[in-house]
Amino acid sequence: MKIKIKSKTHVKPNKPILGKKQFQLTTFDLPYLAFYYNQKFLLYKFQNLLELEEAAFQNDVVEKLKDGLGLVLEDFYQLAGKLAKDDEGVFRVEYDADDGEINGVEFSVADAADVSVDDLTAEDGTAKFRELVPYNGILNLEGLSRPLLAVQVTKLRDGLAMGLAFNHAVLDGTATWHFMSSWAEICCGVKSISTQPFLDRSKARDTRVKLDLTSPKDPNAASNGDDAGDATSKPPQLVEKIFRFSDSAIHTIKSRANSVIPSDGSKPFSTFQSLTSHIWRHVTLARGLKPEEITVFTVFADCRRRVDPPLPEEYFGNLIQAIFTGTAAGLLAAHGPEFGASVIQKAIVAHDARAIDARNEEWEKSPKIFQFKDAGVNCVAVGSSPRFRVYEVDFGWGKPETVRSGSNNRFNGMMYLYQGKAGGISIDVEITLEASVMEKLEKSKEFLLVEEEEENGKKLCNGNGNANANGNGFV
Repeated sequence: MKIKIKSKTHVKPNKPILGKKQFQLTTFDLPYLAFYYNQKFLLYKFQNLLELEEAAFQNDVVEKLKDGLGLVLEDFYQLAGKLAKDDEGVFRVEYDADDGEINGVEFSVADAADVSVDDLTAEDGTAKFRELVPYNGILNLEGLSRPLLAVQVTKLRDGLAMGLAFNHAVLDGTATWHFMSSWAEICCGVKSISTQPFLDRSKARDTRVKLDLTSPKDPNAASNGDDAGDATSKPPQLVEKIFRFSDSAIHTIKSRANSVIPSDGSKPFSTFQSLTSHIWRHVTLARGLKPEEITVFTVFADCRRRVDPPLPEEYFGNLIQAIFTGTAAGLLAAHGPEFGASVIQKAIVAHDARAIDARNEEWEKSPKIFQFKDAGVNCVAVGSSPRFRVYEVDFGWGKPETVRSGSNNRFNGMMYLYQGKAGGISIDVEITLEASVMEKLEKSKEFLLVEEEEENGKKLCNGNGNANANGNGFV
């Protein structure tokens, strides 16, 4: 793949934000300093891109995106700033229009004239589009000397690739897609975005946490108990795969999980609990674990409505916490899908405002920066959410052909859930596993629901399909 970077600039808010703005990172933000930048990849197909001259592409596409970015940064100006810390080691987001060192979003324009949209959607891995997404292998901690958002727009033979890297110590998935949808709104001609971001991080947590962390590029870098640089060590050989669960498959999975009425009076299992239990159980089976071995389930849960008092959906920052639970592999394998769903449900329900406060207080007494090894033994971990309307991010030339996560922040058992391209309640599951485990999963008819899908297809052909969906709550 031949990719040529043609230009690299920095986009700033169109109207300067007066004065220096400082926002202390909260206890929800800080654990992610040693994660990598959170990468997203959106692919758009143009019917007439081949006919666009270079000047027209620059004016009609690139300048439109940059103008819209400059406008939306007036509201999301934190993303145009940088990470900083005071003399006591308290980290913050800092924006200063007069600071010429780092100011604005990095915006690169590239060309890959020999690459088509189909070339990039033919495989489920991330290797083919790795060069189309910026900041591979860059830690969030490097936001001390890098922009907090980098964008790469690449002209393809018949489309446009948009690769983005967001500093995950500054914002989570909910805030990411709020920003993306707002940027798209501006590019489609609205004068102001429909939903303003809530920028006051002190409402989430206002405790000063001192960390002895410096950029990993500094040879004298110190750490707070664990070496942040460890997160850059090479992971074992893994493969990536997308499993697309249709409306009918989601209905089947949820119906099976709820076929056994809980004896403890708990609520019916949500779509999230049913689907992730299905995946957790079958990944555990494919791993061939011994019955007594523990398998861990982790979900990075949105806490906006869980904290007391609740915070608005448009809170800009991280308001997620990792919820861990686990069980013996033998128990998960011996029982039906309702067992795993119940384990997940209980862990999620127990993570209320009191539990969140207790977790924060414990962490503040002894801060620990997350690393991939902290995900747990034989782990299945969940990020992103089908609630994010990723296929509605339209900059004026149609909806994306595909939306993916980049190569960063992947480890054995990590999966990302996305709204299905097919629409309805379909869900795409992007998962990373060891090659031998993935091979077994791909061959499992029970996991893929092959027989049920074939039967449902026959019913649809006979006009007996039912696409209704109720109670599809997520974490």
